[in-house]
Amino acid sequence: MVDLESEVPPLPPRYRFRDLLLGDQGWQNDDRVQVEFYMNENTFKERLKLFFIKNQRSSLRIRLFNFSLKLLSCLLYIIRVLLENPSQGNEWSHIFWVNRSLPLWGLQVSVALISLFETILLGYLSYKGNIWEQILRIPFILEIINAVPFIISIFWPSLRNLFVPVFLNCWLAKHALENMINDLHRAIQRTQSAMFNQVLILISTLLCLIFTCICGIQHLERIGKKLNLFDSLYFCIVTFSTVGFGDVTPETWSSKLFVVAMICVALVVLPIQFEQLAYLWMERQKSGGNYSRHRAQTEKHVVLCVSSLKIDLLMDFLNEFYAHPRLQDYYVVILCPTEMDVQVRRVLQIPMWSQRVIYLQGSALKDQDLLRAKMDDAEACFILSSRCEVDRTSSDHQTILRAWAVKDFAPNCPLYVQILKPENKFHIKFADHVVCEEEFKYAMLALNCICPATSTLITLLVHTSRGQEGQQSPEQWQKMYGRCSGNEVYHIVLEESTFFAEYEGKSFTYASFHAHKKFGVCLIGVRREDNKNILLNPGPRYIMNATDICFYINITKEENSAFKNQDQQKRSNVPRSFYHGPSRLPVHSIIASMGTVAIDLQDTSCRSTSGPTLSLPTEGSKEIRRPSIAPVLEVADTSSIQTCDLLSDQSEDETTPDEEMSSNLEYAKGYPPYSPYIGSSPTFCHLLHEKVPFCCLRLDKSCQHNYYEDAKAYGFKNKLIIVAAETAGNGLYNFIVPLRAYYRPKKELNPIVLLLDNPLDDLLRCGVTFAANMVVVDKESTMSAEEDYMADAKTIVNVQTLFRLFSSLSIITELTHPANMRFMQFRAKDCYSLALSKLEKKEREKGSNLAFMFRLPFAAGRVFSISMLDTLLYQSFVKDYMISITRLLLGLDTTPGSGFLCSMKITEDDLWIRTYARLYQKLCSSTGDVPIGIYRTESQKLATSESQISISVEEWEDTKDSKEQSHHRSNHRNSTSSDQSDHPLLRRKSMQWARRLSRKGPKHSGKTAEKITQQRLNLYRRSERQELAELVKNRMKHLGLSTVGYDEMNDHQSTLSYILINPSPDTRLELNDVVYLIRPDPLAYLPNSEPSRKNSICNAMGQDSREETQL
Repeated sequence: MVDLESEVPPLPPRYRFRDLLLGDQGWQNDDRVQVEFYMNENTFKERLKLFFIKNQRSSLRIRLFNFSLKLLSCLLYIIRVLLENPSQGNEWSHIFWVNRSLPLWGLQVSVALISLFETILLGYLSYKGNIWEQILRIPFILEIINAVPFIISIFWPSLRNLFVPVFLNCWLAKHALENMINDLHRAIQRTQSAMFNQVLILISTLLCLIFTCICGIQHLERIGKKLNLFDSLYFCIVTFSTVGFGDVTPETWSSKLFVVAMICVALVVLPIQFEQLAYLWMERQKSGGNYSRHRAQTEKHVVLCVSSLKIDLLMDFLNEFYAHPRLQDYYVVILCPTEMDVQVRRVLQIPMWSQRVIYLQGSALKDQDLLRAKMDDAEACFILSSRCEVDRTSSDHQTILRAWAVKDFAPNCPLYVQILKPENKFHIKFADHVVCEEEFKYAMLALNCICPATSTLITLLVHTSRGQEGQQSPEQWQKMYGRCSGNEVYHIVLEESTFFAEYEGKSFTYASFHAHKKFGVCLIGVRREDNKNILLNPGPRYIMNATDICFYINITKEENSAFKNQDQQKRSNVPRSFYHGPSRLPVHSIIASMGTVAIDLQDTSCRSTSGPTLSLPTEGSKEIRRPSIAPVLEVADTSSIQTCDLLSDQSEDETTPDEEMSSNLEYAKGYPPYSPYIGSSPTFCHLLHEKVPFCCLRLDKSCQHNYYEDAKAYGFKNKLIIVAAETAGNGLYNFIVPLRAYYRPKKELNPIVLLLDNPLDDLLRCGVTFAANMVVVDKESTMSAEEDYMADAKTIVNVQTLFRLFSSLSIITELTHPANMRFMQFRAKDCYSLALSKLEKKEREKGSNLAFMFRLPFAAGRVFSISMLDTLLYQSFVKDYMISITRLLLGLDTTPGSGFLCSMKITEDDLWIRTYARLYQKLCSSTGDVPIGIYRTESQKLATSESQISISVEEWEDTKDSKEQSHHRSNHRNSTSSDQSDHPLLRRKSMQWARRLSRKGPKHSGKTAEKITQQRLNLYRRSERQELAELVKNRMKHLGLSTVGYDEMNDHQSTLSYILINPSPDTRLELNDVVYLIRPDPLAYLPNSEPSRKNSICNAMGQDSREETQL
């Protein structure tokens, strides 16, 4: 056996070096063979095929040349007819022979030679083994008929005047035109619409039919009427249009037969063409066609990309987008992969929207569809996720791919992206504006627990409204609530503003208070010209600059406001300023003169951070004059600011030394050590010193560290917050962090219980009877349903069950569809709910975007829909700061020096302030807080539902007068809503209903009357409320739990709550009002001189936050 290595020895290094130097010369004496690939492409046939067929540009030139030849041949035929002098007689020889001049014959022969040669060459190049396939093609047969006779006449001169139907070349020209268009599309790499191609084919077919008929009739009538080309054209148009005047008719049988043949051809060919055109038209109507390049360059448009378009989503977008005056000339191009819905099609046919909205069926992942939408010329692109998908992560993945595709195709187009899950947010970090649904949802649910109705506050701020809702209602609270709902956030440069220009060089709190006092606007934040970060209430130390951008809350923006002459306003106000009753004070009489006011020393004293201490003045000063409030200083007093608890640590809240030591051992302030997802904003919050073992996190099971099995055994000092969710997702991080933020006092931290399943036993074990709030998160597994509005069915029924079992429990939930909020706390025969339903329908008929706002659960902040925040993304197109401000209010972002949203409750000790303007001055002068609204709760005197009737009609009438007297005594201090809240209409309706029941008794037969009486007795003895209470108590006793908390829980009085955003300065404060505050950042006022450990930690935190919040 021969060794392989000895058989093929390796090449020595010197030879390898020599080959490198000599190049190809080293191959001369070598046995190696050079192989060239694809040699068949170098043959003559392949080169011709490459030039005539394969190459797009050269093939286009050949098609264009062929098309020109065919048109030239038709033109030569017309010239021959026009130059010919028709001879007299009816001989058939005039049909077969014509008069053709020698130059004209020479031109026609040349054209025929070139055409025939080209046809034979293309047939040879496209030959694939079947010669009959090439010969029997109609274009080839027509080419032979029109070219061969001329070539024969070269060799046989007597045939020069033989008639040749050269006019049939029009059909070859049509065929060349179709091929030319196809090559044109390939050459310029731009696909025109199939509609254009089909219309072009139809038009060319019609022209060819008419031209063939004209030439045929004219030639065959040479032995008849001797028609010219114009008369033939007239006859063809009249005949094909089915008019048929009859003044021009064919005489010979040959021409009549030709007309019949042409009509038959037209009846076959034209319907086929029209059918294809109609089909393409219908398909274009479904897909939406194209948005023309000319319109894209001369008009402004935005593109809305969605996976499925529903009518609610469309109307929310259109109403909010076109609510801004400067967007009236914009067009909206909708790019959706699904076919247009019937309801959407009906809406888009309304003239108001048909001229503005263009629907395109296509995918954002296809460049052709993005080109159809002219994405590269769009002013913005909105990409929305489908929240009704079973797999929300999959929906986010689709959104991410759409965002990537748009960014790749049009890198300069601003992107506005909606994402569902926070862990997917970092994939679209490049987008200009991003709204993460779960982040906002959980943050609003959390703040609803500590600042009631925060979700309603945010929803009203991000909706465009003029504050006209509810103004025709007889209820005073609906008028006030509807008018204040028109407040929105606007911005203006300070030096260009009439509101704030005079406060240049003054402190922020001074500018905020005096702007509210003078104009009724609420200044909430600023932004430096050289800084991108918005600061909410930077505090009294912040000095306003001329170039600062001011953010304020008002009914309308300053540019749309008119200002009266101040002298006229003063003259009209002076005579009335001192004669108002105690229930209503004018704006300028609320603030006392600077020279006569007695400054409260208590205003600048230290206070607890649980809420501003609006303390009364000393008894001596109160005897001399009414309680007074310190003025707001133009520039803050540094010494007084630094000595305040708010500005130092705001930590231990008047605790004893022992309690302070124990709390310090239990909690520490810092950043969470682990982030649940990429892109979460770092938040300074309260942390435990040591990590709790996982076994101790189970509330219902004991472990080796503790033996507690229910919430009552833990002995929590504060009430619980229960979160009922399907899974513990990453979004819960945004629920926990606001409740554990560093500015929250330690003694007010509520224990959080996560309930992954909510049967009655688990609810009772986790402490539902003494819980502060219960948050019910919409179940993701039920968000997808065959009927869209049924996605909330499970959540609504679960909340209704909790409401019936625990009537006074504060339940907060979130729904997918805003229309389903009417089912929250549903009472079938509640008169007041029916009245609110009618009011909602009236507001919707008026075109209101906030028709649902008067529903009691929404007004009270018990329910909201995250789809309402879709308008936040739409508003950011005009107000690019709205997302940043909303995130700061919700605590999702923390900017050094920016304040935070909190609340305080008005107690009896605070009623001496009397009005909202005096409260504004008190807060600005003492703590630097800026109030932005009021959450008001009133007693709701409603007719009870049928499930709660436990007294007879006679007892109701007996107690009527006493109830009215007690009601009058308890509400005599209500100055703003007492006139309308005591309206007896609803009570009269319920009594009429009860009397009607009592009158109907004698009309029944004896058995029926006895049965009704027995039912009434049973209803009296045992109401449904008592039955449910007994059920819950029995379960609690079975589980070994005390029923004391549940007995107190059932003692519930019906109330209604609503929000007043930026109320007028003379609004009266009422007992239990909750005031929304934007409190300055306490870390911004830490003194650098104190070498305390606490300050060093906070300073380090501030540096870290400056770095990390830019992520």
